[in-house]
Amino acid sequence: MSSDTIAVLGICGSLRKGSYNAAALRAAAVVAPADISFSLAGLAGIPLYDEDVRSASTPPAVSELATAVGEADAVLIATPEYNYSIPGVLKNAIDWLSRLDPQPFAGKPVAIMGASMGRLGTARAQYHLRQVFVFLDAMVLNKPEVMIAAAHTLVDESGTLSDQTTRKFIADQLAALAAHTRRVRG
Repeated sequence: MSSDTIAVLGICGSLRKGSYNAAALRAAAVVAPADISFSLAGLAGIPLYDEDVRSASTPPAVSELATAVGEADAVLIATPEYNYSIPGVLKNAIDWLSRLDPQPFAGKPVAIMGASMGRLGTARAQYHLRQVFVFLDAMVLNKPEVMIAAAHTLVDESGTLSDQTTRKFIADQLAALAAHTRRVRG
């Protein structure tokens, strides 16, 4: 990998096997510009946040995610929207990472996208997630936003996000994330 390559870590805010957001991240790995290397981190195995557990030791799944975020140049989060907000599994993982020292999202370039069956394509969840990242001092990419509405009509039976227009939106966001990451690096 060249020194100019941007290592992007994709995190899916859903654990569902047929997740539309996982499909969007798989599409991101395929359409990523040549100057991006793309990897995925999962949230399975992260226990519910409990300060008593944290003060005793950091669970291995949390340590693994923290290492992956820390080593990445940038993070791309694909989030569903549950009850007009961030899914609990994603918020829980972020809460765990926020308690670590060093806190891995501080100064980290982050892009957010989301897919849902609804018409707003996770707009509310994305804005709530932006608020969380303000507190964590992450460097959130403002534009372009990717809000994939009616995702069930864009993902085929094999779980592939096959809609070319949506894939182009994702590729454009990744190109912007790479440029944003270079600006943040100085």
